[in-house]
Amino acid sequence: MSHVPPAKVVVLIPAHDEAATIVSTLVALRSQTRHPDRVVVVADNCSDDTAALARAQGAEVLETVGNTDKKAGALNQALEQRFRRATTADRRDGPTPKHHVRRGPDRRAVADNTTPDLSEDDFVLVMDADTELAPGFIAAAASSLESSAAIGAAGGLFYGHPGAGVLGQLQRNEYSRYSRDVGRTGRVMVLTGTGTLFRVSALREVAAARGTTLPGTRGQVYDTLALTEDNELTLALKTLGWRLTSPRACAVVTEIMPAWSDLWKQRMRWQRGALENLRHYGLSRVTLRYWGQQLGIGLGVLAFQCYLLLTVLVFTVGSGPQLNWFWTGVGGVFLLERVVTVSRGGWRAQALALPLVPELLYDLFIQAVFVRSLLDVLRRREATWHHLAVPATSAAA
Repeated sequence: MSHVPPAKVVVLIPAHDEAATIVSTLVALRSQTRHPDRVVVVADNCSDDTAALARAQGAEVLETVGNTDKKAGALNQALEQRFRRATTADRRDGPTPKHHVRRGPDRRAVADNTTPDLSEDDFVLVMDADTELAPGFIAAAASSLESSAAIGAAGGLFYGHPGAGVLGQLQRNEYSRYSRDVGRTGRVMVLTGTGTLFRVSALREVAAARGTTLPGTRGQVYDTLALTEDNELTLALKTLGWRLTSPRACAVVTEIMPAWSDLWKQRMRWQRGALENLRHYGLSRVTLRYWGQQLGIGLGVLAFQCYLLLTVLVFTVGSGPQLNWFWTGVGGVFLLERVVTVSRGGWRAQALALPLVPELLYDLFIQAVFVRSLLDVLRRREATWHHLAVPATSAAA
């Protein structure tokens, strides 16, 4: 019997002024139980020591040239310069023929855009420069992809770095609940940009379908017009019929917004990007659930406002709150759910969830982001990109 070599794993780390975090990110990569074959830091318009620190850690460094398309543009340059070669199909002038989605276990991309040293079933891990992977991340993600040729990507379950006081803990509680839901249901809503392992053939198929079946420019993996490139790529892969997974062992620890202003800008980009992506993809079998999610958020906003109004009326107009055993029981179940679902975060997470009020105020903040994003989309206001500037620290720190 002929021996089938294991799939190669190439890591791409887009980094813009990430000198404060790139060392810890690369150190965590060296601790993987399945070591990557190559690690490439894509230094995008850096004005600090990101590139030098990455080279000192033994990583390859690719410095972008003239990129104005943020993270998506940096990744496209890396895929073009290091991992793709031009083909006859890519150079052809004139209209592009309609892309046909391929299904079934024997899938092949339309255009062969990857260098000969990467086969159809090799893997590319895209991760943020401020993220640390759990030691078994690559092994678990690769095992998931190797279990079925129909799986195009395996995303991570993300958790937050310590720090940032109460605001940081609120974000960690939110991340813990999301990761718990994904881990329990196996339903992948977004392939997180903090860390996702892609099958090479899936990325090739996306690049070939751009401009026809999918939004974007033909030959580019990432749509540079998308505010949330990870969410858009998730929709792209699902539209092409690929299955996606998020194994429990694929945990990542990523940055936390240290101030409310930073959190507002981050969530505005996330929410605005999600709405814009759905507008571009329209209503389909794939996007129906995403449209339902946005509708649910909108109804949640209305319900929460009605609840607050009713509470104010009870205290100001009525005879004050009355004890009702049924509603007390319902409230107790709700409170128990809030505490249990953050148990992974330890006693601090549970202590913050117990009084309810801080998390309800946090939910009100997130709902305000949704309302503002929806208004901006309806008004067609230009969206902005926000990059958190992390203070530089020593490599030892």
